[in-house]
Amino acid sequence: MTDPLERVAAALERMSPVPLAAPDFAAASAFVWQVEPDRLVPVSQVSRVDMSLLIGVDRARDILLDNTQRFAAGFPSNNALLWGARGMGKSSLVKAIHAVVQVDFAELKLIELQREDLPTVGRLLNHLRAAPYQFVLFCDDLSFSHDDEHYKSLKAVLDGGIEGRPDNVVLYATSNRRHLMPRDMIENERSSAISPSEAVEEKVSLSDRFGLWLGFHPCSQDEYLEMIDRYCDAYKVHVDAETLRAEAIEWQATRGSRSGRVAWQFFVDLAGRHKIKI
Repeated sequence: MTDPLERVAAALERMSPVPLAAPDFAAASAFVWQVEPDRLVPVSQVSRVDMSLLIGVDRARDILLDNTQRFAAGFPSNNALLWGARGMGKSSLVKAIHAVVQVDFAELKLIELQREDLPTVGRLLNHLRAAPYQFVLFCDDLSFSHDDEHYKSLKAVLDGGIEGRPDNVVLYATSNRRHLMPRDMIENERSSAISPSEAVEEKVSLSDRFGLWLGFHPCSQDEYLEMIDRYCDAYKVHVDAETLRAEAIEWQATRGSRSGRVAWQFFVDLAGRHKIKI
């Protein structure tokens, strides 16, 4: 008959997460953090756009590039929140800048962290803290609802708690919302709370903990067409200028919006029709 203490020990072992083996950070330039069990999965080839192809984001590009270069060199730098219009290159900019900076700083690693895995970020930071590398934690499409408690875990990265944020870690997050929560939810909580000024302060102030706020706004038609022209030049797609303009404008009209994402989707269709691989 099995000893009761052995059964308890076996049950506890099954419940406890398996400790993460020391990651081989030299295996790749980018990783994805996954849980159950905890592990850092190397990404052999990051899906990204060359920085020269990103149009209309010059100010955000220059600020984030300077911040990342300083961080990679071991100097003080800020966490960054890239917020604003959908499809205007927020996540593309983060990945493009990582590629540029890593040319001179091979120790700079990009780690993608899903919003749903924020409660595990403390365990991730413990593995990164002592590693001889610099890490950009990248959380894409970050936002919170009124009953979402994940934002509390994010403070471990932004404020660092009693240990402080590791010197070799910085957080870049993207969001469609400047304050990471819907405006109508902010107003509803303020109007219904006993103490309106405190009702949403904890969540709204979360975005204030990012040292850099970089806004992304809808592009003009000229910028939209310039994006497509650059894609055509970069991938050697030759189309009559008037035909290209007419088709591009028709494409964005059917989508009901203009953005970098819409421009890329049009170009993918265009390249496919001309049998050109991209």
